[in-house]
Amino acid sequence: MGRAWLRAVRDSDAVTLAGVVDLDADRATEALAATGHDERVPVGTALERVAAGCAPDAVIDVTVPEAHLPVTLRALALGLPVLGEKPLAPTLPEGLRLAAAAEAAGQLFMVSQSRRYHPELHALRASLPRLGRIGVASTEFFLAPRFGGFRDAMAQPLLVDMAIHAFDTARWLLDAEPVSVRCESFNPAWSWYAGDAAATATFEMTGGARYVYTGSWCSPGVETSWNGRWRLSGEHGGALWDGSGPARFETGPEAEAPEAPAAPGHGKGIAGALAEFVAALRTGRAPLGEVHQNLRTLAMVVAAVESAERDRRIAVDALLADALESALATASDLERPRLAAWNGRVPG
Repeated sequence: MGRAWLRAVRDSDAVTLAGVVDLDADRATEALAATGHDERVPVGTALERVAAGCAPDAVIDVTVPEAHLPVTLRALALGLPVLGEKPLAPTLPEGLRLAAAAEAAGQLFMVSQSRRYHPELHALRASLPRLGRIGVASTEFFLAPRFGGFRDAMAQPLLVDMAIHAFDTARWLLDAEPVSVRCESFNPAWSWYAGDAAATATFEMTGGARYVYTGSWCSPGVETSWNGRWRLSGEHGGALWDGSGPARFETGPEAEAPEAPAAPGHGKGIAGALAEFVAALRTGRAPLGEVHQNLRTLAMVVAAVESAERDRRIAVDALLADALESALATASDLERPRLAAWNGRVPG
């Protein structure tokens, strides 16, 4: 993903690469050459030192999830806004601390939920009023990638590393928040993953709709797109989206007239997230994926994993309340007043 982001920066007319930080400076230099950047771009192993030498306007954090807390805290302490990769953090308490730290620093921290930047998804969302009230939304996700590396050893590779995209999209499409979840995960006998590579989760959403996610990361044949296959069922009809082309609607005569599709205007994938971040810095408006807005996406993942592992329904607000207590216990002196000011209710 580091090289993917280097290519996105290279191709953007809105930004210039100021420097690269990596634990392995030689690999950073190799990545610069491989992605067509000037090899004279400053490279180093410490964010503070590289930032002091190149005076950046912002930081793109493409580290592993376990490093998101320390790296983002360092950047915010330097007065730098941050565009980070998903997930926001590996745990909810760490995610809450990062939201509080962004408040304390007065800097933007945005999480790149890159799947939101798909023109057909925006068109689908703009046309959803045709269906009236939504009763059920579902995502089917079936692929068989052989990554190797850390994903093969994860306890919940599908839920933690992939389903977060669909969960975030469901929140955005439905304009609703998770209330509770019941999830079952398992690992098919032929799976090449150590952990559970298949799962089904049913979320109750605010407003009463249900969102159902079912998928497998070891499912060769009749595969879906990386965005999954979506169905939305409402009071006036239904819609299907295959994750790539235009959505198909079937509605009755009582359906509202279709609205004009709203194009994202930023490009697709991480290029769209980068453009959204830059626009937010220039205009001051809150972008998609602003840290507070992203907390409940992380909560959906954590709740689904906990439900699967404890074999019980998980209430999301209770999960967030427990996480807030844990965050307060580990927060810095700068973060703690912000967390306390939330009065036990997580914003976003």
